Amino acid sequence: MLKKIKVSQDLSRFLEADYSIHIGSCIEHQKVELKEIHESYGGFPDTISEKNTSIRQLWYDQTQIDYETLGKNLGLEVITVSSILQPPGNIIPIHRDTFFQINKRYPNDRRLKVRANIFLNDWKEGQFIHYEIDKKWYSETHWTAGEGFLWDHKHLHLSGNAGFNDKYTLQVSGFLYE
Repeated sequence: MLKKIKVSQDLSRFLEADYSIHIGSCIEHQKVELKEIHESYGGFPDTISEKNTSIRQLWYDQTQIDYETLGKNLGLEVITVSSILQPPGNIIPIHRDTFFQINKRYPNDRRLKVRANIFLNDWKEGQFIHYEIDKKWYSETHWTAGEGFLWDHKHLHLSGNAGFNDKYTLQVSGFLYE
């Protein structure tokens, strides 16, 4: 399941956050958890490293963010909220979302897990996201703040920032309302 979304609530607080407190990379867990994906492409390239997969990710709990209002706007029961600053020159390689935190907290829950990936700032040259539907790849550029996607674990996707401006996104994960 994949659909385009638009959030109209004020998201400026995520742009104003202090992203200097966390710098990391997601590739170490991807190399282990998503090995079958990378093997289908000939293996994980040596040229993709922590140096060019840097992100600055912040996590928010229910005392910081109104999970209920956000969830109503997105049509889901919110479990986790994070924002990511992707600096110029960095990528997030091909992956699918594994919903680690949700599975850890709710190991036996079979409801549909989804993630909203919402752009926090308007598109700038060089920023992109690619996503797969039924083995066909699509590209997204030219977005406006508040637009994004809602998808489940089935869709491979990747993100890149080959431009000169930081790219900001909000990730809201949870269970889709039926």
